[in-house]
Amino acid sequence: MLRESELYDLIGDIHGHASELIKLLEHLGYEESTTGYAHPSRQVVFLGDFIDRGREQREVLRIVMQMVRNGHAISVMGNHEFNALAYHTPNEYGFLRPHSGKNRKQHHAFLEAFDDDPQAKAEVLDFFYQLPLWLDLPGLRVVHACWQQSSIDALSGLLDGARLDETTLVKASSEGSLEYEAIETLLKGYEVKLPTGVVFEDKDGYPRSLMRVRWWCRDAQTLGELALPFDIDIGDAGSLPAPSDMPLYESSAKPCFIGHYWLNGDPAPLTNNVACLDYSVAKRGKLVAYRWDGESELTQAKFTFVGADSH
Repeated sequence: MLRESELYDLIGDIHGHASELIKLLEHLGYEESTTGYAHPSRQVVFLGDFIDRGREQREVLRIVMQMVRNGHAISVMGNHEFNALAYHTPNEYGFLRPHSGKNRKQHHAFLEAFDDDPQAKAEVLDFFYQLPLWLDLPGLRVVHACWQQSSIDALSGLLDGARLDETTLVKASSEGSLEYEAIETLLKGYEVKLPTGVVFEDKDGYPRSLMRVRWWCRDAQTLGELALPFDIDIGDAGSLPAPSDMPLYESSAKPCFIGHYWLNGDPAPLTNNVACLDYSVAKRGKLVAYRWDGESELTQAKFTFVGADSH
């Protein structure tokens, strides 16, 4: 439920950490009511990735679903919600997202919380279908990983309100399709193929030859300046030129909020109009919010956060 002339509190990736979510909501002035956590004059915007990793999967979803259903929050879909839909949707080969050891491990916390309650799991998956892939609001934009206008334009004619249906989910799970390429970028980030033999380990220890890039860096000249995560070593590939087809987000565009990237340190804008709110709560980091009051230039002073609990 969208409201006009809203003041928003944008909250990054939660990953099953309900205790931190409650602390952050209360810190922001939201109070629990019969219709969920609510504020008299503000509305939360969630950036997705509610599930996997943390131990409080059901409580996070109870809070989020109640807030969204009663107009106290809106939300976009994260890649973990997309992956969950694909994991639990059968096809002729088994499931759209294979039940491999790697995928089961990533999805373990959700499976542990819901596999013995198929009715509750079905309700949650139905809620995930209701989440748009992006929000383009009067004063700001929200997407989980990357605002690529060409992908949004391509999907706009295929989707109802930027929301998936099962037919589009099937297409988006088929590598090489328009839907696959567009949704991979919006929910998982813009990637470039590294030269043969250049690999690095991702945050879970898996080798990768596709590297996500800092698409918000407008003046980068080399691949090394764009590398994500920030501390990876890609050797001589770092001196290669920056990709010419990387999404460009103009400095004059309205503010864009993203999650996804497992940042560390003190929360701050990435540019004058791009902010990431994922500061690794599932890795003992922070659950971060940005208190947006209509400004077109983002400032560090508007970030707030709570630290991760020990569970």
